[in-house]
Amino acid sequence: MTLAKRLLPAVSLLLLCIFFAIRVPQATGHQSFLSLDNLYGVTGQYAYLLLIGMGATLVIIAGGIDLSVGSVLALSGVTSAYLMVKSGWSVPLGVLAGIGIGALSGGLVGVIVTKMKVPAFIASLGMLLVARGVTLRIAKGVTVDGTPDTFNALAAGKVLGVPMPLILVVVVAGLIAFILHYTKLGRYVYAIGSNAEAARVSGVPVERVQLAVYAIGGALAGLAGLVESARLSSGNPTGGSGYELDVVTAVVVGGASLAGGEGRVSGTLLGALLIAVLRNGSNLLGVDPFDQNIYIGLLIIGAVAFDQKLRKLG
Repeated sequence: MTLAKRLLPAVSLLLLCIFFAIRVPQATGHQSFLSLDNLYGVTGQYAYLLLIGMGATLVIIAGGIDLSVGSVLALSGVTSAYLMVKSGWSVPLGVLAGIGIGALSGGLVGVIVTKMKVPAFIASLGMLLVARGVTLRIAKGVTVDGTPDTFNALAAGKVLGVPMPLILVVVVAGLIAFILHYTKLGRYVYAIGSNAEAARVSGVPVERVQLAVYAIGGALAGLAGLVESARLSSGNPTGGSGYELDVVTAVVVGGASLAGGEGRVSGTLLGALLIAVLRNGSNLLGVDPFDQNIYIGLLIIGAVAFDQKLRKLG
């Protein structure tokens, strides 16, 4: 990865923060962009992006893509809420069920890709629709309200003054970074993304690794769904729509290549924060949400174009 590609997300995030730090107080007259409450609020509101982005980093480095994560987020959140509210399950069991459903959904995408040889784009697009349909069926099209306070602490709780979503993001990011840089699985992920056939000839269990990364990505989408449901105190069957686009944008803007074999956790964190700051600052400035989507769309086009330009120069 070139130095320019490493520095771009960090420099862009810094410039965006400076811009909003100057503009937001003038525009609102009372709400400061750099206030601790607002920064913590960004972490809680966009924890889904940071958490799912960690799993998506593994998948994209391995040369795959998973467009089902938004629907899987909703499926895990709604199922967990339903089990706790309607079926009387304990909070720990409800949490485990949500993460397990996410892992199962991601694993199914992996099976379709590796065993049925369906392109990842189509396999995950199909899972996006299946997961959303199952979610709506479970919830009967309405939110599942009344999740327990102990569950809601996943989003509202604090440990030594630090919000739980921020703690979860730090722990998950550290775990994924450890996997990528210090384990055999991480080395295999980079090898497969760079050249799957060469990795196979070298003895790498390509299909098992691909299954693992899709399952991990699904599990983290499930965890993000739990945090999102805890933040809203309910399971929302229509939640997560469009999240997959923000996730892919975050990973690509963070320096990963859609061609595979390239990416890092710190880059994804910066990319996710860039999107979160852009949306948060735009909200504080009263920018129309439709216009925000235009900016995000231009961001991903620019990031991919920049990646292609660097590849040609390299």
